[in-house]
Amino acid sequence: MMCYTVNNSTLSDRPGPGPTGGPRSKTRRVSAAGVLLCLTAWLISTPALAHEPHERILDTATRYMAEQARAAHGEAFEVTVSPGRLDPRLRLRACEQGLEPFTSPGARLAGNSTVGIRCLGPVTWSLYVPVHVAVHGEVVVLGHPLPRGMQLEAQHLRLERHDVGALPGGYLNDLELARDMVLRRALPAGTVLTPQMVEPPRLVRRGQRVTLLAEGSAVNVRVEGEALADGSRGERVQVRNLSSRRVVEGVVLSHGVVGVRM
Repeated sequence: MMCYTVNNSTLSDRPGPGPTGGPRSKTRRVSAAGVLLCLTAWLISTPALAHEPHERILDTATRYMAEQARAAHGEAFEVTVSPGRLDPRLRLRACEQGLEPFTSPGARLAGNSTVGIRCLGPVTWSLYVPVHVAVHGEVVVLGHPLPRGMQLEAQHLRLERHDVGALPGGYLNDLELARDMVLRRALPAGTVLTPQMVEPPRLVRRGQRVTLLAEGSAVNVRVEGEALADGSRGERVQVRNLSSRRVVEGVVLSHGVVGVRM
């Protein structure tokens, strides 16, 4: 854009300094008006900096969180992500090199959470977008009130549809895995079972006489032993060999049976 300057003398009625309010003062007023007009025209003709649309930021965060939540909870669960609201006063430079979503370590993948969005350039910036993740699916629920120490059977359990984002203690969603578990405390009917409420059954008890099964490439040896600790299937426990009085460590295989390597 071109701007033209005005020579003071061309707007003066006579050369030389004039009295206050005379032609020279008029010249100054006209010159100032010209500069203001030129500046205004320049501002109008200069393109404004482009800003990143809020809709694109929210859409990026929503899609990313939906992918993460589906991967974490599995195909059996229905995932719905609702983005929060960004401050309408927020103005961020348009991101020409693409938006990169991310989550912080330990971020929740159900309920209220956040998704990080960073701009890769040319001007870098980052922010966190609030989101709500609804995850609906079937979870294991107690069908009857049961006492502490009760070993769960199929008739004690049923599946119910819940939003697992509203279950801060977690959940179980496999009836087969829940069956045979033991309750850590008494629970009423309708309780959604969490991993903290159950434990594997103890197949070996401290002080119990057990069978030590030593397996080799050619022979299996069975000797009697005494368990020195409680143990569930797959756990390692120490056992005293009652013949040699040696203490060995083995893996609980089944009720009263501990396997050791020869």
